[in-house]
Amino acid sequence: MKNPLLSTVRFACLLFILSAFASYTFAQTPAQGNSKISGIVQDSAAVKGVEFASIALFNVADNKAVDGTTADENGKFVLSKIAPGNYKLLISFIGYKDKAINDIKIEKGKDIELGNVQLASSVQNLQEVTITGEKSLVEEKVDRLVFNAEKDITSKGGDASDLLRKVPMLSVDLDGNVSLRGSSNIRVLINNKPSTIIASNVADALKQIPADMIKSVEVITSPSAKYDAEGSGGIINIITKKNNLQGLTLNIDSGVGNRGSNLGLNGSYRKGKMGFTLGGFGRAFYNRATSILNQTTFSGANFYLTNQSSTAKDRGLFGQYSLGWDYDLGKNQALSAGLRYGTRNFIQKQDLTINQYENGALDNTSFRKVDRKDLSGTIDFNIDYIRTFKPQQEWSISTLYSRTGLTNNFNTDLLNESGAVGSKLKNENKNENSEFTLQTDYQTPIGKNQMLEFGAKGIFRTVNSDFKYLVAGESGDFTLSTTNPAGALNYNQNVAAGYVSYTLTTKNKYTFKAGTRYEYTGISADLGNEKVISIPNYSNFVPSINVSKALSGSTTLKAAYNRRIQRPGIQQLNPNVNLSNPQNISTGNPSLSPELTDNFELALSTNVKKTYLNVSAFARQTNNSITQVRMAVDTLQGAIVTTYDNIGTQRAYGMNVFANVYLTSKWTVNGSIDLLHSYLEGQTTGLDGTSVSASNSGFNYGGRLMSQIALQNGWGLQAFGFYRGKEIQLQGTRTGFYIYSLGFKKDFANKKGSIGFGAENFLTKGVKFTSDLNSPQFVQSGQTQLYNRNFKVTFSYSIGKMSFNAPKRKTKSVNNTDVVGGGGDGQK
Repeated sequence: MKNPLLSTVRFACLLFILSAFASYTFAQTPAQGNSKISGIVQDSAAVKGVEFASIALFNVADNKAVDGTTADENGKFVLSKIAPGNYKLLISFIGYKDKAINDIKIEKGKDIELGNVQLASSVQNLQEVTITGEKSLVEEKVDRLVFNAEKDITSKGGDASDLLRKVPMLSVDLDGNVSLRGSSNIRVLINNKPSTIIASNVADALKQIPADMIKSVEVITSPSAKYDAEGSGGIINIITKKNNLQGLTLNIDSGVGNRGSNLGLNGSYRKGKMGFTLGGFGRAFYNRATSILNQTTFSGANFYLTNQSSTAKDRGLFGQYSLGWDYDLGKNQALSAGLRYGTRNFIQKQDLTINQYENGALDNTSFRKVDRKDLSGTIDFNIDYIRTFKPQQEWSISTLYSRTGLTNNFNTDLLNESGAVGSKLKNENKNENSEFTLQTDYQTPIGKNQMLEFGAKGIFRTVNSDFKYLVAGESGDFTLSTTNPAGALNYNQNVAAGYVSYTLTTKNKYTFKAGTRYEYTGISADLGNEKVISIPNYSNFVPSINVSKALSGSTTLKAAYNRRIQRPGIQQLNPNVNLSNPQNISTGNPSLSPELTDNFELALSTNVKKTYLNVSAFARQTNNSITQVRMAVDTLQGAIVTTYDNIGTQRAYGMNVFANVYLTSKWTVNGSIDLLHSYLEGQTTGLDGTSVSASNSGFNYGGRLMSQIALQNGWGLQAFGFYRGKEIQLQGTRTGFYIYSLGFKKDFANKKGSIGFGAENFLTKGVKFTSDLNSPQFVQSGQTQLYNRNFKVTFSYSIGKMSFNAPKRKTKSVNNTDVVGGGGDGQK
């Protein structure tokens, strides 16, 4: 068994070395004197101070920035300890034209008082954004695509998974599972922060986030070295709406529908240097589904046929509550903290009928009532500090503690032919997932057109799972099962990482962003008192490079390469055997090792008159791929067990085309087409129980179309449609599905609220999809009908008043992207 203390010492040493390097670098300051430059930055129209305007001081001799600061609440600023020489001053702030003050001559011992410096509003830039409009929906950066979601009408009353279906390159299935360009091995961040519940179950975590609280979605297909090396398919960063203005507000959002209802309350208060935010959101949903499964297994000369039919009623209650605080320690320092609690309460009641045949003759019929509970509570707490030395030179320390308690239980009543309870089965499975993260980052400009970034990070993660089976007679007490003994998983994973990244912008409009990241992972695991699992420690160098070229007009060409690793998540590791359906058993594999992926990407984006167009092509290869595999059970005739394994190789290539068209200034149409070819090869189990080679390949295609119209008197209309084609798996395929919706809203005359109506899949009862799987041991075909026709009424209203003279705040936060869950650096 590995020594956790030794691994921790290694991690601490790496963090100390890189932190010391950062401290040494930003300690190098320019030559200092004893002179001062002071002044007051004012709005030329309102004749009032411009809060937190940026002031940069340049040496005229080499045009390099030598010092900088920010103005205070009244627009006042002071630059001290300036050495004699000739300088120029550049003053800037969002929404204003830059102001340059040249020919500033500093003599020894003399101060310069500039008085009132007037900044003029940059009206022309604001008009350009309004006229072109395309970037209000999609922004293209060197390593990511940003989808601005604030204008979505039908999102009211929905959750994050509803909104992500409209984002280019993303696909979300009916269970809320997200994939990026066909890969489900992605990481989802909320405001650049991870959470243990997201690591446990992405689909359920997204249900906790109201769609109408999302400001934008960043799709990072080629993450830079600053990001954790995990997430072979890429990173999705969901940015929620934040209010950094002065004053007190309270926003109310609610919705009622036949499939779900929601209520959200969000407030903020800011005065001077301090601000508070308080938010709460709850969503209840209710749905039903029917399914049919036909399954044939082979054993020697015999074959066993299983027919299953079920009716299920799903109920869920999801909530998220947060408290945020931030404070400006000084002109160049800021401190922030946050506390978030998320809860999930999912309950399913299922009636299951199983008919079993042996060599064509009916052998047994059983009836089951299954009550499944999937409950969790997550708490996240973070403290972040940032210090700015001069424009673009900054150092930050970020911490995060996250803990999730999970309960995944089921109770089964086995009924006899008269419908009375004959016996009972219960599975109790409790999990705890906790992690502590310490991270430090430093960046500094090199001249005018270069940027150097480096940092270190340590993640200390613990996963525990305890499970047991209990059985009882018709009315007797539950006792521990002898055929399915209790078990446990204790899994400790520590990751130490360091990175360096370099960005260069050339005069001929090339941008290069290259870097590398080193990660060392130490793992210790055991199955309780039974045995130690031998999982070796491992280390990885993961390079990345992103290149973009601004061509003529508004056209940008991008190319990228990166290497990613993917560690298994708790659902894939948990050895608990789920027997709620005895013919379709599921379990995890605690011996899984990580997978390694190489990604290549080429993309072109352009604006042609009133049309924004993005075309991208990609290819990736994954070795040691973590994939679901299914095999027959020797001890239970006709049963199939589903688990996870490192199957071998997975290759994929494809393309995506996205366009947004302004038919008029108030009518937009946007849509995308996705094409993907997948090839998988690995090992499966043959009739004699030995391992045999298996492979599968095929195309998957899909797309979406959305149109919005802004009408007079505050009315708005939106239509949306989505389709995803057949999904290729190692042992078969799963058919596609479609979703469509129509919604409208009416803004109140005072612009403080709105009322709306939305409908989804309203022309049909719902969506039907099938799954076809096969191997030498079995053939399986399943069909599910999900009754998701939905109608909803939404209402929102804002109380309070804010002033628009506050700063755009800059914060840093921890960003864990390193376990299976389902441009810029993402930390701004």
